[in-house]
Amino acid sequence: MKKINLIFIVSTLIFLGCKPLKSEMNVDILIQNGTVYNGIDTVASQVSIAIKGDQIVFVGDEKKIAITASKIIDARGLIVSPGFIDPHTHADRDLNDLETSQNKPFLLQGVTTVVVGNDGSSFYPVSKYNKLYEQNGIGTNAVLLVGHGTIRDQVIGNSDREASSEEIIKMQALVQQEMNSGAFGLSTGLFYSPGSYATTSEVISLAKTAAANNGIYDTHLRDESSYSIGLIPSIEEAIEVGRQAKLPIHISHIKCLGLDAWYQSDSIVNIINAARKQGIDVTANQYPYDASATSLKAATVPRWVESGGIDSVFIRYANPLLKQRILDETKTNISRRGGPDKLLIVASSDTTIVGKNLLEISKIFAVSPEEAVYEILRKSSPKVASFNMNSKDIATFMKQDWVVTGSDGGSGHPRKYGTFPKKYNTYIKDQKVIGIAQFINGSTSKTADILKIPNRGALKEGYFADVIIFNPETFKDRADYSDAFQLAEGLEYSIINGKIAVEKGKATKLLNGKVLKK
Repeated sequence: MKKINLIFIVSTLIFLGCKPLKSEMNVDILIQNGTVYNGIDTVASQVSIAIKGDQIVFVGDEKKIAITASKIIDARGLIVSPGFIDPHTHADRDLNDLETSQNKPFLLQGVTTVVVGNDGSSFYPVSKYNKLYEQNGIGTNAVLLVGHGTIRDQVIGNSDREASSEEIIKMQALVQQEMNSGAFGLSTGLFYSPGSYATTSEVISLAKTAAANNGIYDTHLRDESSYSIGLIPSIEEAIEVGRQAKLPIHISHIKCLGLDAWYQSDSIVNIINAARKQGIDVTANQYPYDASATSLKAATVPRWVESGGIDSVFIRYANPLLKQRILDETKTNISRRGGPDKLLIVASSDTTIVGKNLLEISKIFAVSPEEAVYEILRKSSPKVASFNMNSKDIATFMKQDWVVTGSDGGSGHPRKYGTFPKKYNTYIKDQKVIGIAQFINGSTSKTADILKIPNRGALKEGYFADVIIFNPETFKDRADYSDAFQLAEGLEYSIINGKIAVEKGKATKLLNGKVLKK
């Protein structure tokens, strides 16, 4: 009898259209009404996002659940996205200083995670800086790499010679030490000293240690122009490291630098696609500017002259038997960068030369441009921007689904303050080289996959709450070559690990970042 009555009651409720009660959820932050790009799909959706603690706990139709939130953000007219992940920065120079550890140049671009230790140069040891960042607090998350050049300098110094088998074993032990401390992989700067002095077999040996720890290989190629082996052979060298060491290869940052290398992008794309079909995991990052940046010394001084450090440079330069050869090779390197008028001093302790190009400075000094290089280096070690890329190669690389956004953000070049909004405005809104979903996916989930960062880079339930909200009409870069230190604008909110770091366009004073570890 009771069973019959129960069936009758249930049937009556269904007949009357009664609905079961909604499940309830108490959360810290609820984001409503935004245009949501989740970092994975190719189209936007209109969903609500709920955050509790440091995690995303709900993504979907808010009408299906009763949500009570401590804070509600109305994102009407705004774009909601996973926080951007920048795979190539020099932000470690800011993170280790209490005055700059908030990392505002990246934070205001929408970056919630930065990778440091690129170009073969990392702060050593990793364990020391892990503790420093955790103790002082950092404004964004940080992923640390171990630099090959740093490790080589520990064992060999800045010497232009091959490593012995015993030295390679010592370097492998140091790479293992750094991986044990949480490094995500090995970076190389094979264009720079002392990395440029290493053989491919040395690099493969150290990459195998990273591979044994499920790490990646991040490389600034040996040559992006025609300084040494050439651009395409350098791409092939990177692929060979991946083939032999059996680990993912990430090229930082793909470009065709200088007239000697222009219009090789199609060939490079074919080479990389062929390697990927063979099962070699090759990816790259790219910054959206036609000017590169590095030190004046790295751009112009021959590598053999650098061996031993800056003092050795001037000992060789003072040698009458070597001076003319040094000047001739320096002149050739200046030409590779587009000529002396294309080398702009963007940062220097000697402020009198900032904003001038090498040709202008040489006229002030009344010497040739190549001689001016050494006059400048006697007093300071400036950064230069060199205008030496073309739009065709930039667009070709940007369209590839294995290319993600990376800033190479360092002092003096506007990319430190403007990379992500620059790409959005120039290449998505204006030139329409790629679509907005490809831009967001290639700045979030794809980068997380490349770096093997778990549970970040997408707006998914159970993922860490790194979320940004920006205005599609006002999100733009303000930094340029005349003033590279202007913060981007148009970012309305940044949420890092579930806590608000930017609110209504203003950075809070909270240091919400974490050192991410393998």
